[in-house]
Amino acid sequence: MTQATQKIQLDWGMCRPNTWCPLSTVDLDHEAFGTGGVYVIWHGGTPARTVRVGQAAVIRDRLASHRDDPDIQAYQRQGMLYVTWAQVSAGQRDGIERYLSEQLQPLVGERYPEALPIPVNLPGG
Repeated sequence: MTQATQKIQLDWGMCRPNTWCPLSTVDLDHEAFGTGGVYVIWHGGTPARTVRVGQAAVIRDRLASHRDDPDIQAYQRQGMLYVTWAQVSAGQRDGIERYLSEQLQPLVGERYPEALPIPVNLPGG
């Protein structure tokens, strides 16, 4: 099996066991958000849909900006916005973001990295 086809197992963040974090109230000062990695924002409507997939050198900074982003916040009407994140090394972020974007088809996102997709486990999967 080549590296491109092996699935990397990410440890997706939650607020408590089996409890996803609301984007609007999650404590971004927590140390978990001070690292680099990837994240997924979705709305809990019926059906639930991925709103945004992204990456950051410091996850808290990007999530803080998404709290004020009208394009993302517009989906709050569909259902509460949730977020999960995973620590990922800088060298893998582009490929993982690309894979997540292809799999989850986010509603908001203007560009995706021009990188070979790196398969990972999906949040909740």
